[in-house]
Amino acid sequence: QVQLVESGGGLVQAGGSLRLSCVASRSIFSAAAMNWFRQAPGKQREWVATITSGGSSGYADSVKGRFTISLDYVKNTLYLQMNELKPEDTAVYYCKPTGLAFDWGQGTQVTVSS
Repeated sequence: QVQLVESGGGLVQAGGSLRLSCVASRSIFSAAAMNWFRQAPGKQREWVATITSGGSSGYADSVKGRFTISLDYVKNTLYLQMNELKPEDTAVYYCKPTGLAFDWGQGTQVTVSS
C-alpha cells in the first residue's frame, strides 16, 4: 500500500494562489496516473485533475485554466498549483494514484474567503 501525505493548504483570499503537495511513501513510477480530488462540506468527493504516466493532464471544467497538476518522480511528489482561487474551491484536497494499492491520506484543507 502506498501511503499519501497531502500538504500546502491554508486560508487565502479570493484571487490568491496555493500550491498543494502530495508525497507518496514509495515510488509511484508504476502508477498509470496520479489524481487530485476534493471534498467540500456536505458534498461528495469530486475529481479535480489527473496527470498520466505519459505526461498528459486533464482538469475538471470548474478548475480548467486556473489549476496546474505536475509530478516529480524523483521526489515521489504530486503537485497542484492553484491560481485565481474562488470561494467555491474551498474543500479538503486529496491525492490518489491510479493502478496502485493505496491508503487515502488525511487531505489538506483549502479555504478561500470572499
